[in-house]
Amino acid sequence: MSRAVCGRFAPSPTGPLHAGSLVAAVASWLDARAHGGRWLVRIEDVDTPRCDASVARAILQQLHQCGLVSDDVELWQSQRGDVYQAALDSLRAAGRVFDCACSRSDIAAARRALGDAVDQGQVPQRFAELVYPGTCRSGLHGRPARAVRFRVDAGVVRWHDRRAGAQRQDVAREVGDFVLKRADGLWAYQLAVVVDDAAQGITHVVRGQDLADNTARQVLLQRALGLPTPLYLHTPLVLAADGHKLSKQNGARPLDLSNPVAALQAAGQVLGLPSLAAGSAQDWLLQAVGHWSASLGQ
Repeated sequence: MSRAVCGRFAPSPTGPLHAGSLVAAVASWLDARAHGGRWLVRIEDVDTPRCDASVARAILQQLHQCGLVSDDVELWQSQRGDVYQAALDSLRAAGRVFDCACSRSDIAAARRALGDAVDQGQVPQRFAELVYPGTCRSGLHGRPARAVRFRVDAGVVRWHDRRAGAQRQDVAREVGDFVLKRADGLWAYQLAVVVDDAAQGITHVVRGQDLADNTARQVLLQRALGLPTPLYLHTPLVLAADGHKLSKQNGARPLDLSNPVAALQAAGQVLGLPSLAAGSAQDWLLQAVGHWSASLGQ
């Protein structure tokens, strides 16, 4: 029996919503509703030093102004450390993780050494291309543990994007063994998002194109934990005047919600939806659902 459709929007409360984040919120809501499913909000505040509960509440208010209301109580990642620890313990018992003593400078030095060894013909080129060169795979050699990494096996991960089609990534070559628990004791995004998508029954992940590169790592974790893999769709990005992704880091302005319908119309244009005559945010959303599947050619 197929699972009931459930989508989600998962903002990080490091600043209020901007035009780019509204695109992702609207797309995820429309997709869930077009499939007759539920839509949930998750506050991704696992990086606690950078997140602010008052900002999270402001984001929820912004969503409400646009008619985007979670179908269940919001999940806060900062309250779920025990769940992430249980997942990490399971991976450790299966031999899928290892402790790492490396600092960023250690990794940079190891990569330089590998580059020299490649130049001298001592190791194949592919090893120098690893972001993490596997220094602690065989043990810490007396050094104190800092982070915990997922042990990535060789091979290509394939997945399907509902907008862009077939995708592939050689995680071992392009990323290497990636962090699940950071040196500062905080949980890494990759583990938290995989555990939470499964816990919330998420079947359809709709998010910005900038997160597409994370998908292969998340698929590996889903397989290792015995969790289902959702369907993925990555939306076009809203670009700043300089051509870079609009983001909180580059000073994106908070959404102007003096006219919520206008904000929704702008988001809809990015998603390829037609201009809709609507008197309220709820009216716009109801009309937009009817255009969502057609915009994807489905």
